[in-house]
Amino acid sequence: MENQLAKSTEERTFQYQDSLPSLPVPSLEESLKKYLESVKPFANEEEYRKTEEIVQKFQSGIGEKLHQKLLERAKGKRNWLEEWWLNVAYLDVRIPSQLNVNFAGPAAHFEHYWPPKEGTQLERGSIILWHNLNYWQLLRKEKVPVHKVGNTPLDMNQFRMLFSTCKVPGITRDSIMNYFRTESEGRSPNHIVVLCRGRAFVFDVIHEGCLVTPPELLRQLTYIHKKCHSEPDGPGIAALTSEERTRWAKAREYLIGLDAENLALLEKIQSSLLVYSMEDDSPHVTPEDYSEILAAILIGDPTVRWGDKSYNLISFSNGVFGCNCDHAPFDAMVMVNISYYVDEKIFQNEGRWKGSEKVRDIPLPEELIFTVDEKVLNDISQAKARYLKEASDLQIAAYAFTSFGKKLTKNKMLHPDTFIQLALQLAYYRLHGHPGCCYETAMTRCFYHGRTETMRSCTVEAVRWCQSMQDPSVSLHERQQKMLQAFAKHNKMMKDCSAGKGFDRHLLGLLLIAKEEGLPVPELFTDPLFSKSGGGGNFVLSTSLVGYLRVQGVVVPMVHNGYGFFYHIRDDRFVVACSAWKSCPETDAEKLVQLTFCAFYDMIQLMNTTHL
Repeated sequence: MENQLAKSTEERTFQYQDSLPSLPVPSLEESLKKYLESVKPFANEEEYRKTEEIVQKFQSGIGEKLHQKLLERAKGKRNWLEEWWLNVAYLDVRIPSQLNVNFAGPAAHFEHYWPPKEGTQLERGSIILWHNLNYWQLLRKEKVPVHKVGNTPLDMNQFRMLFSTCKVPGITRDSIMNYFRTESEGRSPNHIVVLCRGRAFVFDVIHEGCLVTPPELLRQLTYIHKKCHSEPDGPGIAALTSEERTRWAKAREYLIGLDAENLALLEKIQSSLLVYSMEDDSPHVTPEDYSEILAAILIGDPTVRWGDKSYNLISFSNGVFGCNCDHAPFDAMVMVNISYYVDEKIFQNEGRWKGSEKVRDIPLPEELIFTVDEKVLNDISQAKARYLKEASDLQIAAYAFTSFGKKLTKNKMLHPDTFIQLALQLAYYRLHGHPGCCYETAMTRCFYHGRTETMRSCTVEAVRWCQSMQDPSVSLHERQQKMLQAFAKHNKMMKDCSAGKGFDRHLLGLLLIAKEEGLPVPELFTDPLFSKSGGGGNFVLSTSLVGYLRVQGVVVPMVHNGYGFFYHIRDDRFVVACSAWKSCPETDAEKLVQLTFCAFYDMIQLMNTTHL
């Protein structure tokens, strides 16, 4: 009885899902007011006046009608945005998603017990895989702790999408297949797929009701590794997932038409817990320099990644690991959570397996052999060539700033996330001579199925501060005041966005209502200032805080003349990863990172200036 009582009072991962509040629709007046403020840094007086007129006209005319229709829609849904966002941001997008949409990051084990070392790939791989499988079991048993802000539970739905989830290409729109079930819901797939040298293998991770152990996993991985290194490479079907979406959809249809068995093999990959990739490369990495490892994980060999898979766990020849994930089913915080869990377990066990070395008689991995013809092989070869050409254009600069971190900024009463965002604004301003429209991810998980909202970091206050830093006639006192005003504004906006009071998703909703009703696109969205200020996915700075743990990530820029800028914060350091396209003559990721680091010093210097 006591046992049952303990069980019933224990929180379950998904237990609060039904009681979470619905995603609210913000006030139209407030959203338009915030929008107008956000375009100011990018407009001269005449442009601003014109946009102001357009906004007023929209508010009193078609905008109000669309807003009422949006309120109607919201009445019947707990999250009015969810389906729209999935389609518009991910599933309708036709550009290759593996490079342009996926996010990637290294496992932090290289910082402690697992520095790069040749000959460790298989043994370490068996341990990291085992810890990942333990997390899968915790999730199936609903024992992953509910995330909370204070006592308020956050939406955990995205965690359902971590395992056994895959995007499937469509001619005009992709779809997401999710095979994961909790134990109380029923059976869930229990096999993983291993990709190595263009070949694919599959094996179950549960044997006679028990999870396989690291020594047993090592046997499976060694079998695959030896086989692939002593026999010819496979066709590399996985490379097709790196293609433009419609092209991949057609190639997939052709593959299935060639042999019905090919569909069964594709479904094996789709439903697998995760894809484990064996790479032959040995990327350089140190706790201060992440550039090469991030590039290897984000843009490595396309024949050993399934680009549509929610989780590719990647192993390198030198015993370094990382992940590459499709962004459609979940946001990076899910991966941050499991990465941190695994890293802590590896740290606690000093990077070793301390259990039994016994290996049960487990069936060997089975190879997934696709029926291919000349057309398929040609499709694969073209996909690889296109992918590698585009990937070679990406520049990644990722370094740790180790002079100080969160401890010092908190000591100066400065929010560390805002600190980095404003430093980035100053760095961009110094490098390019004008403000950069910036997207920072805000989290809306206190609402049912909430994901993200756009937080526009390039505020009027931030720009005024940047200008003061470049003007030698402005006193230190005035610079400090302007900086503190920019901090206050940023902090308030972030709070608003997380509370469902952002405006970008609201505007998107109004635009989509117009489209669904067959109405012309309102002038608000065709006004040049809309895209110049970042609207419609045109932010030159695409940024996100990865968190306050030992986990880092990277994405490509949102636009050709922009930057991707991911960062994480620790007590003693800030780690940033910046990407840019080499073919864009104006952008330079290395310079932007160095200027951001310089801005860190300048900002602390300002706070140290007491005799102002």
